[in-house]
Amino acid sequence: MVDHQRSRYVGGSEGAPPLPPVGGYAGAARARGGLDAAAGLPTASGVTYTDPAAVRKTGVNAVGLAAISATAVFAVILLLLMLAGGTDALYGVTLLVLQLAIVGVIVAALLTRRGRMLGAIALAVSLVCNVATVGAVGALYSSATQAYGGTKSEQQRHEEAYPGVKDYSPDEALNGPSLDEVQAEGDALMTAIRARLSDRYGYTWVQSGTVDVSPERNGYGGESMLRRYTSTAWTTEQPVQDDARKREVMQAIGEVLLERGLSDLYPLNEIDTGISPDMVAKLYGSTEPSRQHTWEYYGDTYPGPMRFYAYAYDLSNDPTGEFRLQREAIAAQTGEPLEGIQLIAFARRVLPEADRAEFEQRLQDYPGF
Repeated sequence: MVDHQRSRYVGGSEGAPPLPPVGGYAGAARARGGLDAAAGLPTASGVTYTDPAAVRKTGVNAVGLAAISATAVFAVILLLLMLAGGTDALYGVTLLVLQLAIVGVIVAALLTRRGRMLGAIALAVSLVCNVATVGAVGALYSSATQAYGGTKSEQQRHEEAYPGVKDYSPDEALNGPSLDEVQAEGDALMTAIRARLSDRYGYTWVQSGTVDVSPERNGYGGESMLRRYTSTAWTTEQPVQDDARKREVMQAIGEVLLERGLSDLYPLNEIDTGISPDMVAKLYGSTEPSRQHTWEYYGDTYPGPMRFYAYAYDLSNDPTGEFRLQREAIAAQTGEPLEGIQLIAFARRVLPEADRAEFEQRLQDYPGF
């Protein structure tokens, strides 16, 4: 039952809340207006409420935009310098200062709420494209491609194209035997040695490897027109393990060298040759020739360019098995026998006959070199 005079429940209303007073609770209209405003609805006064946070979320943060833009431009500059061969410029003071300045902008962007995402992207880009990483890649790229032109002067590029070799007179190359003559003499020399040893000891031979002709460096950062020559190798199919026989073989080889105008053979594996005992033991297995796995003898045409090497490989003097592993690796590549007597001819700074005219023509641009 409701008492209309007192506007409240008087019976049968146990547990029910009281009715609101006439006209409602004080502040209810203001609360309703606040709810309407939060929902974006017009209030009693006709004004629509707008959330300031919603306004702040729109637009792009200037600091974040500056960070990502500066990082992208800086990365492009670094990549262009690397491709141009400007490795030295990558480590210049200017780029290092710019890198630090960009790091500061990125940090500032990370500290702002709206610029944090762009700052994180800029940080990721800078971790990949920075002075240290791009500089290291640029150094490897320049070394592999010889792309140093962007940092060299005209004088340096001129020296780089020098056709001769620094501190080596071009007259020696022009007046000495050509590459063609050296190769022919080397082939004839080894043919004569093989014939002598086959006739005297019954050896048969295996040819391995290929003729290698490669350009000499000119001492100014480029390649000269002079060549380095290495013949194929000839190795006996029969092992030679007796020391007395080894010496007889080296003596017979020396006889052929003297007959053809070269010096006599000279042992490089003995300690009285000027090499330290430690190095002799490291190279040949021991300081005692009777315990060495390798004998190495040398002859030449000094002052001519021809060099000749004779080796005696003996696996019976390999107690650890390390030398056998080395020989097996070489044999797998070249097909040569694991042990025996081996002959190789070698020459440096020789000029191909076909390049003689061009060599003399290019030398005219280098008076005094």
